[in-house]
Amino acid sequence: MSFLKRLLPKRFRKKGGTIPVVRLHGTIMAGGSQFKQTLNIASVAPMLDKAFSKKDAPVVAISINSPGGSPVQSRLIFQRIRALAEEKDKKVLIFVEDVAASGGYMIALAGDEIFADPTSIVGSIGVVSGGFGFPELLRKIGVERRVYTAGENKAILDPFQPEKEGDIEYLKTLQLDIHKVFIDMVKLRRGSRLAEDATIFSGLFWTGTRGLDLGLIDGLGDMRDVLKRRYGKETKLELIGGARTLFGKRVPGVSLGSFNGGEIAAAATAGLAEGLEERALWSRYGL
Repeated sequence: MSFLKRLLPKRFRKKGGTIPVVRLHGTIMAGGSQFKQTLNIASVAPMLDKAFSKKDAPVVAISINSPGGSPVQSRLIFQRIRALAEEKDKKVLIFVEDVAASGGYMIALAGDEIFADPTSIVGSIGVVSGGFGFPELLRKIGVERRVYTAGENKAILDPFQPEKEGDIEYLKTLQLDIHKVFIDMVKLRRGSRLAEDATIFSGLFWTGTRGLDLGLIDGLGDMRDVLKRRYGKETKLELIGGARTLFGKRVPGVSLGSFNGGEIAAAATAGLAEGLEERALWSRYGL
């Protein structure tokens, strides 16, 4: 029996082997810096390519811990995972750590199966746009901001101008379009596993236990136990890391010397706002 087992390719053996693990942790947004951990297709793609290139692995395991962020980047990561899974004929198992909500849950949909801890947070199938307004800030610090546009709506939702009702209504139409795309993705990937509950697409979020009842996930458990139970106690997990430099990559086209005083103040304020917005994403789920 053991001789026949050795004749089989490793990926078809029930026990043992090494399973590549990709850990996706952070808010989801384009860009990023050497000091901030964010998720986007550029930062994630190399790790995914490396994980799916492991020919002998029976499955690719992905750990997610994200409160969401950019719907575009979330969907791009989702699509890359599914494309690689089909190209390499690999099954994908998703494991939720603290939270896979909003864009984080959109990425989780790429899994053939989704597991979470009973106390994890999952769901938040909706769209939110947040920000801060600073219409009086520059005046108070003695900076005059000048904006010139061609097109009456070119400067809508400017955080340094008072809110306009028309701008808000237009933003809501965009949110509804994105929300529909998200809903369609959930229905396509979860299908008949979804419970008949009107609150699923309301933007609410739940614990892993309740998420299992609603059909948002497939089981409760942590990565190590699930994989060893399914593929054998001898199974090893290999964490796949991305390329690193000592201080991270430099943001292209940004040079402090090219800014004037007003632009530096605006950039500093925008950076603070971005940090607060990121903090707000995590704190919304009690993290």
